[in-house]
Amino acid sequence: MPPSRKRAYEPEPPVRVPPYSVEAEAAILGAILLDAPRTFEYLASRHVEPVWFWVPGNRLVFEKAQEMNQLGKPVDAVTLAEALEKAGSLEKAGGLPAIEKLTMGNLVLAHTEYYADILREKFIRRRIIETAEEAASRCYATESEGDIATILGESQERMFAISAEDENGRPDWNTSLRTTFDRINSLFQNKTGLTGLSSGFRDLDRTIQGLRPSEMIVLAARPSMGKTSLAMNICTAVALGADCTGRALTGGVRQGVAIFSCEMSTDALITRMLCSMAGVPYFNIVRANKYGANEEEKQRQTHQLAQAASKLMNAPIYIDDTGGLDINDLRARARRMKKRHDIRLIMIDYLQLLNCNAAASEGRQLETTKISAGIKAMAKELNVPVLVLSQLNRSSEQRGGEGKPRLADLRDSGSIEQDADVVMLLRRPCKYNEAEPPTLAIVDVAKNRNGRVGEVKLTFIDELTQFTDATDEHEEDPADL
Repeated sequence: MPPSRKRAYEPEPPVRVPPYSVEAEAAILGAILLDAPRTFEYLASRHVEPVWFWVPGNRLVFEKAQEMNQLGKPVDAVTLAEALEKAGSLEKAGGLPAIEKLTMGNLVLAHTEYYADILREKFIRRRIIETAEEAASRCYATESEGDIATILGESQERMFAISAEDENGRPDWNTSLRTTFDRINSLFQNKTGLTGLSSGFRDLDRTIQGLRPSEMIVLAARPSMGKTSLAMNICTAVALGADCTGRALTGGVRQGVAIFSCEMSTDALITRMLCSMAGVPYFNIVRANKYGANEEEKQRQTHQLAQAASKLMNAPIYIDDTGGLDINDLRARARRMKKRHDIRLIMIDYLQLLNCNAAASEGRQLETTKISAGIKAMAKELNVPVLVLSQLNRSSEQRGGEGKPRLADLRDSGSIEQDADVVMLLRRPCKYNEAEPPTLAIVDVAKNRNGRVGEVKLTFIDELTQFTDATDEHEEDPADL
């Protein structure tokens, strides 16, 4: 009789519960009951599946809520409990009290992605444990269960399968190579020489080669320099497929633009756009009592504004003016806009007004670091350029001269400079030297990860909040492209 593998004095091994997080599971289900459409948008980005839930009752609740949401039915504690009862699963899910309890915690919808990451980690740990235990059982079994090479090979295959789940959706090398070659070949055929969307400004496009997909483009300036006006001019040009002079851009194709304005209201932004396009001074609208010098002038300007409104009426522009957005909430909203409206450009005004609740207690510098990283990740995830406005600190003004800013002047965190693919520093010399022309504006491309740097001169018409090219030339020099 073969000797026992276990000695009499050895204690029984403790029973260990597989890794899971009842708190994270409950938090996700509670978020679903509070706002199912929005929460499932978050969960879709993490590819959450019912099997990720370890508690059987929670898995039943998630499956039923997911089914109801896909059918367009409202999901709350009452409707979900009724649906579970009809399916004969209400008691298995813990009954109505258990479902109502899910909404009693301090839930933050924007944190749903973090809860999903916790569930995913626990699920993968369970998969690894399950695979390892199966391999151990087969090794303890008799040789008839298979030779060691078979056991080792199948165990490795299962482990690699677990690892590969995170790689799903990523193209292989040959596909990536063909895609890159096709893109390069199309650039040779492209007479504009741009590798991204045109900004609407010839000289600026020559330097940065357009607004390129997956890039984080920072436009930074001190207050009242016109960074919002320049960003809105760029957004309008992309959405209309033409610059302020009517020159067609990228074949005149209109591209969807998402604008997240944490500072200005939708009404204020549209007013600026209308005045810029109509050639009507902005303060004629703001100060209604000075609207036009006389009745004839008033009617003329009203007609100009009506024509501008007609051009903008069907422009694919989508504005979200919610203040103090959490970066995760902003990313979820951007995903929805991308899915519904095929957004090709995202503009954020401005970075320092965003929040990251997950890092709020760790200091503003670290919070800004997380926000910056989140914006860069969003640009890559959605494969669109993200034009984000940023404040500069007072260092440029303290240096004197014409107030020329530097990369180090980016406010709150050096991570903005590191994460950004392009950094443009806007200044107006007349703000520091009265001898300078009041219309002169300079965009200093201080960082360009995939191109050259240098200064670009623009003309700024203050009363119209409008930027134009500083030169009148219409022929592009091939040597500059």
